[in-house]
Amino acid sequence: MEGKSKSPSPVVLAKTAVLNGVLRFTKPVCIQGKFTGTIDATGELTVDKGAVVDADTINVSSISVLGRVSGNIFAEDKVDLCTGAEVSGDISARRLRIADGVLFEGQCSMVDAEKDIDIFSHSQDEIKDALQG
Repeated sequence: MEGKSKSPSPVVLAKTAVLNGVLRFTKPVCIQGKFTGTIDATGELTVDKGAVVDADTINVSSISVLGRVSGNIFAEDKVDLCTGAEVSGDISARRLRIADGVLFEGQCSMVDAEKDIDIFSHSQDEIKDALQG
């Protein structure tokens, strides 16, 4: 296993945890208990089986849902709705996977990643025209 990078272990909010407020994090987090409020983070979030999240909004890099989520989800990368998940709210992400046995009520918006522009593949005049036009 040498040479392979390991993703950091998630911070776990235990099954007995009941939290209210604003949750911010940069490393992976796994909610196993109950959370009410707003999630505004740059890390990955897992809502474990049996967990309940009631959020105004959820902003994360990616999210995997195995439990219940109520609230709009905005993921920079991907959203995974796993078997048994219940989600009520709109989803906006680059990638979305919905497994069999998911209860989902809401709308989905797929957002494109910003495309890199290769300035070396265009002539100087084409670049000037694009910047001026």
